[in-house]
Amino acid sequence: MNYTDKTNSSSDFSDSSDENTVPIRITSESDEDATMQIPTRLPPDDQVPATPPPEAGDEGSKKRPKRGLIILLGFVLIIVLTVIGGLIGYQAAFNSRKAQAEEQNAIEATKQFELGVADMEAGRYEVAKQRFEYVLQIDSSFPGAMEKLTQVMMLIAQDKTPTPPLPTATLAPTPTQDLRPVEELFNAIQNYLRAGDWVNAINTIEALRTADLAFRPVDVDGMYYIALRGRGINKILVDGNLEGGIYDLTLTAKFGPLDKEAEGYRAWARAYIQGASFWKVDWEKVVTYFSQIYPAVPNMVDADGWTAAERYKYALIQYGDQFLAAENYCSARDQYRIALSISDDPQLGPTATFVQLQCEPPTATLAPFTPTPSYFTETPTTEVTVAPTEPPVETTASP
Repeated sequence: MNYTDKTNSSSDFSDSSDENTVPIRITSESDEDATMQIPTRLPPDDQVPATPPPEAGDEGSKKRPKRGLIILLGFVLIIVLTVIGGLIGYQAAFNSRKAQAEEQNAIEATKQFELGVADMEAGRYEVAKQRFEYVLQIDSSFPGAMEKLTQVMMLIAQDKTPTPPLPTATLAPTPTQDLRPVEELFNAIQNYLRAGDWVNAINTIEALRTADLAFRPVDVDGMYYIALRGRGINKILVDGNLEGGIYDLTLTAKFGPLDKEAEGYRAWARAYIQGASFWKVDWEKVVTYFSQIYPAVPNMVDADGWTAAERYKYALIQYGDQFLAAENYCSARDQYRIALSISDDPQLGPTATFVQLQCEPPTATLAPFTPTPSYFTETPTTEVTVAPTEPPVETTASP
C-alpha cells in the first residue's frame, strides 16, 4: 500500500520544496509498499527547543569567585591594619625612649650641678668647673649653670694670680678717694682710660659709685665697659691669666655687646684652655686646637708661660713621633715640616731628613745619553769580468 507524506503542505515545513524530498519505499509485514517523503534538512532554529534552566549546582559555581575575592580583600585589610598598628607602636615606643632619655639627662645634669656647687664650696674649683661645663654640655639652658661657671672661673683666676687682687691696694686709698668730689673722680677715670691704666680706672669707678650711685650712670657704665674690656684683653695677651680675662669679658658683655676683637680674644682663650686640657693625653686634639689658635694669636700665653706657638710646635713634634713609631713616615714628615716652619730646630732636623728619605726614597737617575760618533768605512765596489757567456756581475767586498 502506498502512503504519501502530507507534511509538505504543513506550516512547519512551508518553505520546503518537492525537490528536497526523496521517495523511500517502506516494506511492511503485510508486504504492502508504502512510500513517504522525509526532509533532508533540519527545521529552522526557531524550532529548536529551548535550553533547560541551570541547575542549583551551576549557580553555586558562579558565586565561588565572589566569595574568594572577599576573602582576599579581608586578608589585605588585615595586613594593612597590622602595618599601621606596627608603625603607631614604633612611634609610641620611640617617643617613650626619647622622653626617658631626656628625663635621664635632666636627672644627671641636676646631680652634677649639685655636686659642682658642693665642690665649689669645698674649694675644689677645678672639679667644680668641669662639672658645670658638663652640665652645660647636657643642657645649655640649665638654670644657674652659667652663673656658677662664671663664679668658679673667677675664683680660679684669683687663686692663680700671684698677688692678691685689688683689696689690699684699694682699701687703703678708698677713704681718701671717697672724700674727693665726684667730679674729680670722674675726671680721674677719664685720665686712667686714656693712659690704658685699666686697674686704677676700675677702682676709681667703684669709688665713684660708692660715693654717688646716681651720678651720670650712663657715662659711668660706658667707662666701666671700656675698662673691663681693656683689663680682660690685657689679662689674656699679657698676664697669661686666661680664665680671668674670660671672666672680665663676660662681665663686659653685661654692659653691652662685645665687639669682634674682644669676642675673638675670648674665643681664642677658651680654645687655648680646651686644647691644653688634652696635653699629653691626645696629641691629635692638641694639634687640632692650636692649629686654629696659632695663626691668629701666636703669642698668647698661659699661666705656665707657654705661648700658643710653642705649644703648637711641641704638639706637632709629639704627634709626628707617634706616626714615626707606627712607621707612617709620610704623616710624620708632614708634622715635622709644620713644626720646622714655626721655628728651626737642630735636634729635629736629622729625624725630619730620615722620614723624608723613607717617605720619598731617591730614585737612581741615568746619566744623559750622548751619542758617540760611529765610523763606517765605505767599501769600494769592483767590477768582475766573467766569461762572455754570462752577464757582468757587480759585487761588494766585505769589510
